[in-house]
Amino acid sequence: MTILPLSVLASTARQAARRLAGTPTSVKDAALREAAAVLRSSSAEILEANAADVARALDGGAPPTALDRLRLDERRLEAMAAGLESVADLADPVGEVVEGWTRPNGLTVRRVRVPLGVIGIVYENRPNVTSDAAALCVKSGNATLLRGSGGAIESNRAIAAAMSTGFEKAGLPLGAVQLVEDTRHETVEEFIRMRGAIDCLIPRGGHSLVQLVLERASVPFVLDGDGNCHIYLDASADLDVAERIVVNAKMQRPSVCNAVETLLVHRSIAPVALPRLREALEGVELVGDAATRELLPGIAEASEEDYATEFLSLKLAVAVVADLDAAIEHIARFSSGHSEAIVTTDLAAARRFEREVDAAAVLVNASTRFVDGGELGLGAEIGISTQKLHARGPMGLRELTSVKYVIEGDGQVRP
Repeated sequence: MTILPLSVLASTARQAARRLAGTPTSVKDAALREAAAVLRSSSAEILEANAADVARALDGGAPPTALDRLRLDERRLEAMAAGLESVADLADPVGEVVEGWTRPNGLTVRRVRVPLGVIGIVYENRPNVTSDAAALCVKSGNATLLRGSGGAIESNRAIAAAMSTGFEKAGLPLGAVQLVEDTRHETVEEFIRMRGAIDCLIPRGGHSLVQLVLERASVPFVLDGDGNCHIYLDASADLDVAERIVVNAKMQRPSVCNAVETLLVHRSIAPVALPRLREALEGVELVGDAATRELLPGIAEASEEDYATEFLSLKLAVAVVADLDAAIEHIARFSSGHSEAIVTTDLAAARRFEREVDAAAVLVNASTRFVDGGELGLGAEIGISTQKLHARGPMGLRELTSVKYVIEGDGQVRP
Protein backbone atom coordinates (compact mmCIF):
# COMPACT_ATOMS: atom_id res chain seq x y z
CA MET A 1 0.00 0.00 0.00
CA THR A 2 1.39 3.40 -1.03
CA ILE A 3 1.22 6.04 1.68
CA LEU A 4 1.22 9.53 0.21
CA PRO A 5 3.49 12.13 1.84
CA LEU A 6 1.92 15.06 3.68
CA SER A 7 3.08 17.55 1.06
CA VAL A 8 1.10 15.76 -1.66
CA LEU A 9 -2.00 15.45 0.52
CA ALA A 10 -1.82 19.13 1.47
CA SER A 11 -1.46 20.25 -2.15
CA THR A 12 -4.51 18.20 -3.16
CA ALA A 13 -6.46 19.57 -0.20
CA ARG A 14 -5.63 23.17 -1.16
CA GLN A 15 -6.96 22.62 -4.68
CA ALA A 16 -10.10 20.95 -3.31
CA ALA A 17 -10.65 23.80 -0.83
CA ARG A 18 -10.83 26.35 -3.64
CA ARG A 19 -13.56 24.36 -5.36
CA LEU A 20 -15.42 23.50 -2.15
CA ALA A 21 -15.68 27.17 -1.19
CA GLY A 22 -18.05 27.71 -4.11
CA THR A 23 -19.84 24.35 -4.07
CA PRO A 24 -23.62 24.79 -3.83
CA THR A 25 -25.36 23.72 -0.64
CA SER A 26 -27.44 21.19 -2.55
CA VAL A 27 -24.32 19.37 -3.75
CA LYS A 28 -22.75 19.32 -0.29
CA ASP A 29 -25.96 18.00 1.26
CA ALA A 30 -26.30 15.31 -1.39
CA ALA A 31 -22.70 14.28 -0.74
CA LEU A 32 -23.32 13.92 2.98
CA ARG A 33 -26.42 11.80 2.41
CA GLU A 34 -24.57 9.65 -0.12
CA ALA A 35 -21.70 9.17 2.34
CA ALA A 36 -24.19 8.12 5.03
CA ALA A 37 -25.64 5.52 2.68
CA VAL A 38 -22.19 4.13 1.85
CA LEU A 39 -21.29 3.99 5.55
CA ARG A 40 -24.35 1.85 6.18
CA SER A 41 -23.72 -0.42 3.20
CA SER A 42 -20.07 -0.82 4.26
CA SER A 43 -20.84 -1.63 7.88
CA ALA A 44 -19.47 -5.18 7.70
CA GLU A 45 -16.11 -4.02 6.34
CA ILE A 46 -15.88 -1.14 8.83
CA LEU A 47 -16.71 -3.33 11.82
CA GLU A 48 -14.21 -5.96 10.67
CA ALA A 49 -11.51 -3.29 10.44
CA ASN A 50 -12.48 -1.95 13.86
CA ALA A 51 -12.32 -5.44 15.36
CA ALA A 52 -8.69 -5.67 14.21
CA ASP A 53 -7.89 -2.36 15.94
CA VAL A 54 -9.65 -3.45 19.13
CA ALA A 55 -7.84 -6.80 19.16
CA ARG A 56 -4.51 -5.04 18.80
CA ALA A 57 -5.42 -2.64 21.62
CA LEU A 58 -6.40 -5.54 23.86
CA ASP A 59 -3.08 -7.26 23.17
CA GLY A 60 -1.35 -4.02 24.11
CA GLY A 61 -3.14 -3.82 27.46
CA ALA A 62 -5.30 -0.77 26.67
CA PRO A 63 -7.51 0.29 29.60
CA PRO A 64 -11.32 -0.08 29.40
CA THR A 65 -11.92 3.63 28.77
CA ALA A 66 -9.56 3.62 25.77
CA LEU A 67 -11.26 0.52 24.41
CA ASP A 68 -14.64 2.21 24.79
CA ARG A 69 -13.49 5.18 22.73
CA LEU A 70 -12.08 2.88 20.06
CA ARG A 71 -14.80 0.25 19.77
CA LEU A 72 -17.54 0.51 17.14
CA ASP A 73 -20.74 -1.52 16.88
CA GLU A 74 -23.85 -1.37 14.74
CA ARG A 75 -25.45 1.21 17.02
CA ARG A 76 -22.46 3.56 16.96
CA LEU A 77 -22.03 3.13 13.22
CA GLU A 78 -25.67 4.02 12.67
CA ALA A 79 -25.19 7.09 14.89
CA MET A 80 -22.28 8.13 12.66
CA ALA A 81 -24.40 7.78 9.52
CA ALA A 82 -27.29 9.63 11.14
CA GLY A 83 -24.84 12.35 12.16
CA LEU A 84 -23.94 12.93 8.52
CA GLU A 85 -27.61 13.29 7.66
CA SER A 86 -28.21 15.67 10.55
CA VAL A 87 -25.41 17.92 9.29
CA ALA A 88 -27.00 17.85 5.83
CA ASP A 89 -30.21 19.12 7.44
CA LEU A 90 -28.46 22.11 9.03
CA ALA A 91 -28.41 25.58 7.49
CA ASP A 92 -25.30 26.26 5.42
CA PRO A 93 -23.30 29.11 7.01
CA VAL A 94 -21.26 29.83 3.87
CA GLY A 95 -22.41 33.05 2.23
CA GLU A 96 -24.45 34.14 5.24
CA VAL A 97 -24.44 37.92 5.64
CA VAL A 98 -23.52 38.56 9.27
CA GLU A 99 -24.28 42.26 8.99
CA GLY A 100 -24.39 44.99 6.38
CA TRP A 101 -24.69 48.74 6.08
CA THR A 102 -24.40 51.63 3.63
CA ARG A 103 -21.90 54.44 4.11
CA PRO A 104 -22.79 58.12 3.53
CA ASN A 105 -20.77 58.05 0.29
CA GLY A 106 -22.94 55.23 -1.08
CA LEU A 107 -20.56 52.31 -0.46
CA THR A 108 -22.35 49.16 0.66
CA VAL A 109 -20.50 47.02 3.18
CA ARG A 110 -21.28 43.41 4.11
CA ARG A 111 -19.58 40.92 6.40
CA VAL A 112 -20.03 37.49 4.81
CA ARG A 113 -19.22 34.02 6.18
CA VAL A 114 -16.58 32.13 4.22
CA PRO A 115 -14.76 28.80 4.78
CA LEU A 116 -11.45 28.72 6.64
CA GLY A 117 -9.81 26.74 3.80
CA VAL A 118 -7.89 23.59 4.77
CA ILE A 119 -8.50 22.25 8.27
CA GLY A 120 -6.10 19.78 9.82
CA ILE A 121 -7.41 17.55 12.59
CA VAL A 122 -5.18 15.45 14.85
CA TYR A 123 -7.07 12.98 16.99
CA GLU A 124 -6.57 9.83 19.02
CA ASN A 125 -8.49 6.54 19.20
CA ARG A 126 -11.95 7.88 18.27
CA PRO A 127 -12.99 6.52 14.85
CA ASN A 128 -16.28 8.44 14.97
CA VAL A 129 -14.26 11.67 14.71
CA THR A 130 -13.37 10.65 11.15
CA SER A 131 -16.96 10.94 9.99
CA ASP A 132 -18.01 13.80 12.29
CA ALA A 133 -15.09 16.01 11.27
CA ALA A 134 -15.42 15.22 7.58
CA ALA A 135 -19.14 16.07 7.62
CA LEU A 136 -18.71 19.43 9.31
CA CYS A 137 -15.76 20.42 7.14
CA VAL A 138 -17.56 19.54 3.92
CA LYS A 139 -20.77 21.36 4.89
CA SER A 140 -18.81 24.48 5.88
CA GLY A 141 -16.91 24.41 2.57
CA ASN A 142 -13.53 23.34 3.97
CA ALA A 143 -11.16 20.64 2.78
CA THR A 144 -9.76 18.55 5.61
CA LEU A 145 -6.73 16.44 6.44
CA LEU A 146 -7.48 13.83 9.09
CA ARG A 147 -4.54 12.52 11.09
CA GLY A 148 -5.87 9.83 13.43
CA SER A 149 -3.88 7.53 15.67
CA GLY A 150 -2.07 4.36 14.71
CA GLY A 151 -4.30 2.49 17.15
CA ALA A 152 -7.38 3.20 15.02
CA ILE A 153 -5.79 3.17 11.57
CA GLU A 154 -7.75 0.22 10.16
CA SER A 155 -11.07 1.71 11.32
CA ASN A 156 -10.17 5.13 9.98
CA ARG A 157 -9.11 3.74 6.60
CA ALA A 158 -12.40 1.90 6.20
CA ILE A 159 -14.51 4.88 7.28
CA ALA A 160 -12.58 7.37 5.14
CA ALA A 161 -12.79 5.09 2.10
CA ALA A 162 -16.55 4.72 2.48
CA MET A 163 -17.07 8.45 2.86
CA SER A 164 -14.79 9.33 -0.05
CA THR A 165 -16.80 6.98 -2.25
CA GLY A 166 -20.00 8.79 -1.30
CA PHE A 167 -18.49 12.25 -1.70
CA GLU A 168 -17.00 11.57 -5.12
CA LYS A 169 -20.21 9.93 -6.32
CA ALA A 170 -22.08 13.13 -5.43
CA GLY A 171 -19.57 15.31 -7.28
CA LEU A 172 -17.35 16.76 -4.56
CA PRO A 173 -13.78 17.52 -5.67
CA LEU A 174 -11.18 14.80 -5.26
CA GLY A 175 -9.25 15.35 -2.05
CA ALA A 176 -12.00 17.17 -0.18
CA VAL A 177 -11.43 14.78 2.73
CA GLN A 178 -8.15 12.88 3.08
CA LEU A 179 -6.79 10.53 5.70
CA VAL A 180 -3.14 10.86 6.67
CA GLU A 181 -2.12 7.20 6.83
CA ASP A 182 1.43 7.79 8.08
CA THR A 183 0.89 7.52 11.83
CA ARG A 184 4.48 7.90 12.97
CA HIS A 185 5.04 10.46 15.75
CA GLU A 186 7.28 12.46 13.42
CA THR A 187 4.31 12.99 11.12
CA VAL A 188 2.39 14.79 13.86
CA GLU A 189 5.24 17.26 14.33
CA GLU A 190 5.42 17.87 10.58
CA PHE A 191 1.63 18.16 10.38
CA ILE A 192 1.31 20.85 13.05
CA ARG A 193 4.03 22.95 11.42
CA MET A 194 2.52 23.09 7.91
CA ARG A 195 1.75 26.79 8.06
CA GLY A 196 0.59 27.94 4.65
CA ALA A 197 -0.66 24.48 3.74
CA ILE A 198 -3.10 24.10 6.65
CA ASP A 199 -5.20 27.12 7.65
CA CYS A 200 -6.49 25.87 11.00
CA LEU A 201 -5.39 23.01 13.24
CA ILE A 202 -7.76 21.27 15.67
CA PRO A 203 -6.12 18.78 18.04
CA ARG A 204 -8.46 16.30 19.72
CA GLY A 205 -6.63 14.23 22.27
CA GLY A 206 -5.03 14.01 25.67
CA HIS A 207 -2.74 16.28 27.60
CA SER A 208 0.43 15.23 25.77
CA LEU A 209 -1.03 16.09 22.36
CA VAL A 210 -2.27 19.47 23.59
CA GLN A 211 1.15 20.25 25.07
CA LEU A 212 2.86 19.29 21.81
CA VAL A 213 0.61 21.67 19.90
CA LEU A 214 1.12 24.49 22.42
CA GLU A 215 4.88 24.12 22.30
CA ARG A 216 5.59 23.36 18.64
CA ALA A 217 2.69 24.20 16.33
CA SER A 218 3.18 26.99 13.82
CA VAL A 219 -0.26 26.46 12.25
CA PRO A 220 -3.01 28.56 13.91
CA PHE A 221 -4.99 26.23 16.17
CA VAL A 222 -8.17 25.91 18.20
CA LEU A 223 -7.70 23.76 21.28
CA ASP A 224 -10.11 20.96 22.09
CA GLY A 225 -8.89 20.95 25.69
CA ASP A 226 -9.16 18.73 28.74
CA GLY A 227 -12.52 18.30 30.44
CA ASN A 228 -11.91 18.63 34.17
CA CYS A 229 -15.62 19.25 34.83
CA HIS A 230 -17.26 20.00 38.19
CA ILE A 231 -20.74 19.68 39.65
CA TYR A 232 -21.57 21.77 42.71
CA LEU A 233 -24.51 20.78 44.92
CA ASP A 234 -25.73 23.98 46.53
CA ALA A 235 -27.38 24.20 49.95
CA SER A 236 -30.83 24.24 48.34
CA ALA A 237 -30.22 21.36 45.91
CA ASP A 238 -33.05 18.88 45.37
CA LEU A 239 -31.29 15.61 46.23
CA ASP A 240 -33.39 13.53 43.84
CA VAL A 241 -32.36 15.83 40.99
CA ALA A 242 -28.78 15.92 42.25
CA GLU A 243 -28.50 12.13 42.31
CA ARG A 244 -29.80 11.75 38.76
CA ILE A 245 -27.44 14.41 37.45
CA VAL A 246 -24.30 13.20 39.22
CA VAL A 247 -24.86 9.55 38.32
CA ASN A 248 -25.47 10.45 34.67
CA ALA A 249 -22.53 12.83 34.46
CA LYS A 250 -20.09 10.30 35.95
CA MET A 251 -21.37 6.90 34.90
CA GLN A 252 -23.25 7.23 31.60
CA ARG A 253 -19.96 7.40 29.67
CA PRO A 254 -16.96 8.16 31.89
CA SER A 255 -14.38 8.14 29.09
CA VAL A 256 -15.49 11.40 27.45
CA CYS A 257 -14.48 15.01 28.05
CA ASN A 258 -17.88 16.17 29.35
CA ALA A 259 -18.06 13.58 32.14
CA VAL A 260 -17.84 15.04 35.64
CA GLU A 261 -14.53 14.60 37.46
CA THR A 262 -15.06 16.54 40.71
CA LEU A 263 -18.11 16.80 42.94
CA LEU A 264 -18.42 19.76 45.32
CA VAL A 265 -21.05 19.57 48.07
CA HIS A 266 -22.28 22.36 50.36
CA ARG A 267 -21.46 21.45 53.95
CA SER A 268 -25.07 21.89 55.12
CA ILE A 269 -26.32 19.01 52.92
CA ALA A 270 -23.19 16.88 52.86
CA PRO A 271 -24.16 14.58 55.79
CA VAL A 272 -27.28 13.47 53.89
CA ALA A 273 -26.14 13.89 50.28
CA LEU A 274 -22.79 12.12 50.38
CA PRO A 275 -23.86 8.73 51.83
CA ARG A 276 -26.77 8.68 49.39
CA LEU A 277 -24.53 9.47 46.43
CA ARG A 278 -21.96 6.91 47.51
CA GLU A 279 -24.62 4.23 47.24
CA ALA A 280 -25.87 5.53 43.90
CA LEU A 281 -22.34 5.66 42.48
CA GLU A 282 -21.65 1.99 43.04
CA GLY A 283 -18.54 0.99 41.09
CA VAL A 284 -17.06 4.49 41.14
CA GLU A 285 -13.82 5.03 43.05
CA LEU A 286 -14.29 8.04 45.33
CA VAL A 287 -11.46 10.13 46.76
CA GLY A 288 -12.11 13.07 49.04
CA ASP A 289 -10.94 15.75 51.41
CA ALA A 290 -10.98 15.36 55.19
CA ALA A 291 -14.62 16.43 55.56
CA THR A 292 -15.71 13.98 52.88
CA ARG A 293 -13.72 11.11 54.40
CA GLU A 294 -15.28 11.76 57.78
CA LEU A 295 -18.72 11.26 56.23
CA LEU A 296 -17.62 8.41 53.93
CA PRO A 297 -15.22 6.24 55.95
CA GLY A 298 -12.94 4.06 53.89
CA ILE A 299 -12.43 6.24 50.83
CA ALA A 300 -8.94 7.43 49.94
CA GLU A 301 -7.63 10.93 50.44
CA ALA A 302 -7.84 13.23 47.42
CA SER A 303 -4.60 14.93 46.45
CA GLU A 304 -4.12 18.27 44.73
CA GLU A 305 -3.37 16.31 41.58
CA ASP A 306 -6.70 14.44 41.87
CA TYR A 307 -8.63 17.72 41.85
CA ALA A 308 -6.67 18.83 38.78
CA THR A 309 -7.04 15.58 36.83
CA GLU A 310 -9.35 14.57 34.00
CA PHE A 311 -9.75 10.91 35.02
CA LEU A 312 -11.78 9.69 32.01
CA SER A 313 -12.66 6.68 34.15
CA LEU A 314 -14.93 5.60 37.00
CA LYS A 315 -13.13 7.78 39.53
CA LEU A 316 -14.51 10.91 41.17
CA ALA A 317 -12.85 13.49 43.42
CA VAL A 318 -15.14 14.91 46.12
CA ALA A 319 -14.85 17.96 48.37
CA VAL A 320 -17.13 19.55 50.97
CA VAL A 321 -17.23 23.33 50.62
CA ALA A 322 -18.45 26.02 52.99
CA ASP A 323 -20.60 27.92 50.52
CA LEU A 324 -21.04 29.10 46.95
CA ASP A 325 -17.99 31.37 47.26
CA ALA A 326 -15.81 28.39 48.13
CA ALA A 327 -17.26 26.33 45.27
CA ILE A 328 -16.56 29.08 42.74
CA GLU A 329 -13.04 29.50 44.12
CA HIS A 330 -12.35 25.75 43.85
CA ILE A 331 -13.60 25.70 40.26
CA ALA A 332 -11.51 28.76 39.36
CA ARG A 333 -8.43 27.03 40.73
CA PHE A 334 -8.81 23.61 39.15
CA SER A 335 -11.16 23.92 36.16
CA SER A 336 -9.91 23.34 32.64
CA GLY A 337 -12.57 25.75 31.38
CA HIS A 338 -14.75 23.08 29.77
CA SER A 339 -18.12 22.56 31.52
CA GLU A 340 -19.25 23.42 35.06
CA ALA A 341 -22.63 22.72 36.67
CA ILE A 342 -24.62 23.78 39.71
CA VAL A 343 -27.60 21.96 41.20
CA THR A 344 -29.78 24.41 43.11
CA THR A 345 -33.31 25.70 43.64
CA ASP A 346 -31.99 29.14 44.58
CA LEU A 347 -32.34 31.40 41.53
CA ALA A 348 -29.89 33.97 42.91
CA ALA A 349 -27.24 31.28 43.41
CA ALA A 350 -27.84 29.96 39.89
CA ARG A 351 -27.49 33.40 38.32
CA ARG A 352 -24.33 34.16 40.27
CA PHE A 353 -22.81 30.82 39.23
CA GLU A 354 -23.63 31.61 35.60
CA ARG A 355 -21.98 35.04 35.84
CA GLU A 356 -18.86 34.20 37.82
CA VAL A 357 -17.80 30.75 36.67
CA ASP A 358 -15.42 31.07 33.73
CA ALA A 359 -15.96 28.10 31.40
CA ALA A 360 -17.00 27.33 27.85
CA ALA A 361 -20.31 26.02 29.20
CA VAL A 362 -22.16 26.57 32.47
CA LEU A 363 -25.14 24.37 33.37
CA VAL A 364 -27.90 24.80 35.93
CA ASN A 365 -29.71 21.65 37.10
CA ALA A 366 -28.48 19.58 34.16
CA SER A 367 -25.79 16.99 33.49
CA THR A 368 -22.46 18.09 32.05
CA ARG A 369 -22.99 15.37 29.43
CA PHE A 370 -25.24 17.79 27.52
CA VAL A 371 -22.25 19.88 26.45
CA ASP A 372 -22.11 18.25 23.05
CA GLY A 373 -22.78 19.61 19.59
CA GLY A 374 -25.51 17.12 18.82
CA GLU A 375 -27.28 17.59 22.14
CA LEU A 376 -27.23 21.38 21.73
CA GLY A 377 -28.65 21.27 18.22
CA LEU A 378 -25.42 22.01 16.35
CA GLY A 379 -25.29 18.64 14.60
CA ALA A 380 -22.04 16.70 14.93
CA GLU A 381 -19.28 18.72 16.57
CA ILE A 382 -15.65 18.92 15.57
CA GLY A 383 -14.54 19.45 19.15
CA ILE A 384 -15.16 21.55 22.23
CA SER A 385 -12.96 24.61 22.43
CA THR A 386 -11.76 25.69 25.86
CA GLN A 387 -10.17 28.83 24.40
CA LYS A 388 -11.75 32.28 24.27
CA LEU A 389 -10.76 33.51 20.82
CA HIS A 390 -12.63 32.67 17.57
CA ALA A 391 -14.51 29.68 18.99
CA ARG A 392 -15.55 28.61 22.49
CA GLY A 393 -17.55 25.56 23.49
CA PRO A 394 -18.88 22.98 21.00
CA MET A 395 -17.58 23.81 17.53
CA GLY A 396 -20.22 23.40 14.87
CA LEU A 397 -20.52 24.76 11.35
CA ARG A 398 -20.25 28.47 12.11
CA GLU A 399 -17.08 27.94 14.11
CA LEU A 400 -15.49 26.47 10.96
CA THR A 401 -15.98 29.69 9.02
CA SER A 402 -14.44 33.13 9.08
CA VAL A 403 -15.79 36.36 7.63
CA LYS A 404 -14.68 38.67 4.91
CA TYR A 405 -15.79 42.18 4.04
CA VAL A 406 -17.50 42.65 0.69
CA ILE A 407 -17.55 46.33 -0.31
CA GLU A 408 -19.42 47.53 -3.40
CA GLY A 409 -19.44 50.96 -4.92
CA ASP A 410 -20.01 52.80 -8.17
CA GLY A 411 -16.73 54.60 -8.63
CA GLN A 412 -16.11 56.13 -5.17
CA VAL A 413 -12.56 57.22 -4.36
CA ARG A 414 -11.21 58.32 -1.01
CA PRO A 415 -10.76 62.09 -0.72
